[in-house]
Amino acid sequence: MSSSSTCLPQQALKVGKVGFGTFGQFLAKTMIKQGHTLRATSQTGYSHICHQLGISFFRDVIAFLEADNDVMLIATSILSLSEVLRSMPLHSFKRRTLFDDVLSVKEHPRNVLLQVLPEEMDVLCTPPMFGPESCKNGWKDLPFVFEKVRVRDEPRCSNFLQSFESEGCRMVEMSCEEHDKLVARNQFLTHTVGRILLEMGIESTSINTKSFETLVKLVSSQ
Repeated sequence: MSSSSTCLPQQALKVGKVGFGTFGQFLAKTMIKQGHTLRATSQTGYSHICHQLGISFFRDVIAFLEADNDVMLIATSILSLSEVLRSMPLHSFKRRTLFDDVLSVKEHPRNVLLQVLPEEMDVLCTPPMFGPESCKNGWKDLPFVFEKVRVRDEPRCSNFLQSFESEGCRMVEMSCEEHDKLVARNQFLTHTVGRILLEMGIESTSINTKSFETLVKLVSSQ
């Protein structure tokens, strides 16, 4: 099911990032170019990288939560998500905030966010179906899946989604359950076919067709 967010003039947001690994840094670079103000905190020290990008890095979690962010972007690992959120003094928030996770699976982070966050906080789940390696030439036409799990402040949510829509992403509104079901099927087929081709010993030749070259690339990703 495809749906585009409402197109309104995009306004600069204050975005706090929880977790600042490779994927978090990847998203941050585009958001900075768009004019958003970014702050970050992480269990691993990224102060040097944040300084290079013009991002404020907070070692003090309470100070980070009190920094008046419009959006909290969750980019932790799947395994550490619950522990990280439960360790944060969420009572330190000064106002209602939009929480968004960009983890590769959706049902688990959605459930954790609903369990841990105060009821007045908005929840958005957005798995970008791309990463640093797959979009070296930009985000145009790449799928960006989202579910508005608990959103009361629609203008703020739409404004945040425009960070991706304005880059040309194909916006797809889809439930977390449907996303995880489709991803599981796609990954199973990809890895199964790749493994079969690997066992066959498929190799590149000097007369590859585009279709054959795709199969070779699939094998190399195994």
